Amino acid sequence: MGEVMKAASAEPRVIGSIQLVGIRESVSHARSEVRRWLGDDHTAVDDAVLAASELVTNALRHSDARPYDFIGLTVLAGDGMVYVEVRDPGSAFSGPHLRQEPEAEDGRGLLIVREISQGWGIREHGRGLGRTVWCAIRADLPSRPTGVRPAPERVLRSAGVPSSP
Repeated sequence: MGEVMKAASAEPRVIGSIQLVGIRESVSHARSEVRRWLGDDHTAVDDAVLAASELVTNALRHSDARPYDFIGLTVLAGDGMVYVEVRDPGSAFSGPHLRQEPEAEDGRGLLIVREISQGWGIREHGRGLGRTVWCAIRADLPSRPTGVRPAPERVLRSAGVPSSP
């Protein structure tokens, strides 16, 4: 899981794991599952839900996943971190990357993931075996008051996306 995981002293534990089908509706299902696994009071729930949404969306759009393929979603926790991992079939034509045009209308998923996480990365599993895209989110910060979260504009602006007129 990259450099962020190497710093951890204890092995993270699985909070939840699910296989999603390769259809658009799986994104909302992923958000619901992450919220259910962590609970509304968890300090990292909103960021973990957002990360899962972006990573599953990317898996559906940029991998070779078809409706009959599975996309794996796993959430782990340990040492004050929550790890969101999404495994997809991979692609012969593209791979996850940070978009270089942050003002573009779409394609900012990994920019957002980078801004809300302590780190992210890709594990390629070998030709035809897919890949896992993961991120690490701090979970040991004091919780926000119920119902309060950073404005989406702030997250997008920090990801290099200009605000709407």
